[in-house]
Parts: sequence; structure tokens; C-alpha cells
Amino acid sequence: MVKVLKKGKSKEEVSINDTKVSQIVSEAIQDIEKRGDQAVFELSEKFDKWTPESFRLTDEQINEIVSKVPSDVIEDIKFAQKNIREFAEAQLASLHDVEVENIPGVILGHKNIPVNSVGCYIPGGRYPMVASAHMSVLTAKVAGVKRVIACTPPINGEIPYATIAAMSLAGADEIYLLGGIQAMAAMAIGTETIQSVDMIVGPGNAFVAEAKRQLYGRVGIDLFAGPTETLVVADHTADAEMIATDLLGQGEHGPTSPGALITTSEVLAEETVKEIERQLKTLPTADVARVSWEDYGQILLVDSIEEARIEADRLAFEHVEILTEDPNYFLENMTNYGCLFLGPETNVAYGDKVIGTNHTLPTKGAARYTGGLWVGKFIKTVTYQRVTQEASAYIGEYAARLCQLENFAGHAEQALLRVRRYGKKND
Repeated sequence: MVKVLKKGKSKEEVSINDTKVSQIVSEAIQDIEKRGDQAVFELSEKFDKWTPESFRLTDEQINEIVSKVPSDVIEDIKFAQKNIREFAEAQLASLHDVEVENIPGVILGHKNIPVNSVGCYIPGGRYPMVASAHMSVLTAKVAGVKRVIACTPPINGEIPYATIAAMSLAGADEIYLLGGIQAMAAMAIGTETIQSVDMIVGPGNAFVAEAKRQLYGRVGIDLFAGPTETLVVADHTADAEMIATDLLGQGEHGPTSPGALITTSEVLAEETVKEIERQLKTLPTADVARVSWEDYGQILLVDSIEEARIEADRLAFEHVEILTEDPNYFLENMTNYGCLFLGPETNVAYGDKVIGTNHTLPTKGAARYTGGLWVGKFIKTVTYQRVTQEASAYIGEYAARLCQLENFAGHAEQALLRVRRYGKKND
């Protein structure tokens, strides 16, 4: 039986704020559709206090920016990108074109073709997410995308040097110092100075996520990525300090970032609550982490590891840390998660920044039907068919009857035409 020791805000409370965000985003997108660059400049001034002559950085500007980044920072970025590139290349190697002859003379196949152009969003603000450049730009390039553009916002009117360096090192073809709704809409819709793309990807705040949702359809997206979610599943072998550290460490992403603990130990749950309070007294980002924990934190007490797995699958969180005696039980049996972190030796921060798996992952229950960003998201698996005349006449008879069964006379005639032209009586 599941016992709720702490619960976060209800879906109804969360949806009120979502409605307000949706309206702001909708109005901004419509404005950019009508007025293009002018609307983008005004929105950039409004939200970021940033109105340069051009949002796009020239090669000279990029080189100058990269030269100002400390060498040890560059080396750290290269280390992370090496890991992400190698894992992405391994994923790419798992994708194969297929061609089969399922009936004599009938050749069916599929090809894996990269998307032609992608726009990547790299968040800024209080937390300039340098790692998002690796996760999106680099992964798209490994997939074979020809044109990859990237946007990131200025931070308090300043250029985020390390982020620009990471975007450049990842292989971005165009870099724009542009943030928020205006960046997403400009990439998707296109303006006088920004050529539109076929797909937009990357994490962001509530406004960026909502812009992506509203733009989906006219462009492809990676997935609907909302506020960061972190779940820790723990038994008696875990310790409260680690659980509290890992929950608060992710809670600092934003005041609406859910954190949850599912445990078989009530003692551990109580100790974790105390430890969270202790750490909040000294955590530099406690102003954000406290709100996220108090408003969105959950603690569930369960009777068994199996029940813990059932509840974890029900929550379908983005990040799931397994701090139990047998972490592999969850790897073998759990089905709904963005990424699993198995055992105390790893943690979500490794996945967020450096280890090699992608940090753009499904939230708000989307893990029930999709995984996170990976090479395959940038690749279209398209099909084709090739048929001999003899096989066409043979297939045509079946096709005609099945079309007639559904009252599609025109469909049937397409098949019957081939039967008449390629059938034995015309040999």
C-alpha cells in the first residue's frame, strides 16, 4: 500500500499558470508572423534588454569570443563533447537501412535520412546551460544534419562567452544571440534575416517550452520538455544526505521543478526531510530549491521494491535515480523514464553535463510514450518500394479487391491498370 508522506501542487493549480503562459506565447508568435524582424527586436528588448545591430554573430565575433574563454574551460567543454559525440556515434551505428524482397519481384525498404535543417535552443538566464550546446548541436551534427543553427540569450545584457564557445566547438553553422519565445518563433517561422528550419530542439523555461508546443506542426520538435523532474527510488541501503543532495541539486533548476522520493523505509524518509532542511540553510541556490521542494516535492512510502517500481512507472519522471540494493531490477523491469541512474556512484548532474547520455528528456508523463533527444530524433526513416511487372500484376489483383472492399473505386483502378498492362494475357 502506498502512503503519501508529502505531496506537491495539484494538476489544477499548475494548469492555471500554464494558461497564462500560453496566452503570452500565442500573442508573441502572432506578432512575429506579422512583423518579422521588427517584432523579434522589440521582444528581445522587452524580455532581454538586448537590441544589437544583428542577432547573428559573425565568424570574427565568434573567434574573438572563444579566444577570451579560459583554456581550462575549453578543455572541460571538449571533454564533455568527446563523451557525447562518442555515444551519439554509437547510437548512429545502430541505425541501418533495410531492403527486403518479401514476395518475388517486390522490393521494400527504408532509408535513414537526416533532417535538412535544425534550430537548437540553449537556455541562459540565471543558469547558462552550456551543456545544452553539446546535447543538441553536436548530436544533430553527428546525425548528419546539413544546417544547424543555435540561439542563446544574452545574460543581463552580456555575451555568455562559454556558451558561445560550446556552440562553436559543437559545430553550429549559425549562432544567434537571441532568447526566449522570439528565438523559437524566429527559427521556426523565419524572418527577413533568419532562415527558417525544419525542426527546433532544446530545453528552456515555461515560455520556451510553450512556444515549442505551439510551433509544433509547422516544424518538428524533439519533445515537449517542461520543468526538470527528479525521482529517487531508495531502500534501507540508501542514505539521506545523498538523497537530499540529489533532489535539491535538481530542484535548483527552477521553482516549478518536481522532486520525489519513493522509499520502502519510513525512517529514511524522515531523515531525508531533516537533511533537506539542513542543506537548505547553506545551499547557495536555496531560494529556488526551497520553493521547488515545498511546492512540488513528493514522498511516497511503499511496502516493497515491486510497489516502488509500479509507482515509479506511474510517475514516469524525467530523471530516475535508483539507490537500492539491486538497481538492475529497475533496469530490467521499469518502463517509464527519461534516463535511469543506477546506483550511488552516478547521479543526474553527470547526465546533465558530461557523461555522454543526452540531457534533453521527456517530462510531464511523456516518458510513457517517448524517450529523450538522441541521434535518431534528427533522422527520418522513410520507406520505398520497387516492383517487377510480373509482381505488379500479381499484387494488383489483391490490391483491387481490397480497395473495392472499402469502396475506393479510384484506388482499385490504379491496381487494375497494372493488372491489365502487366498481366500474363498481355505477354
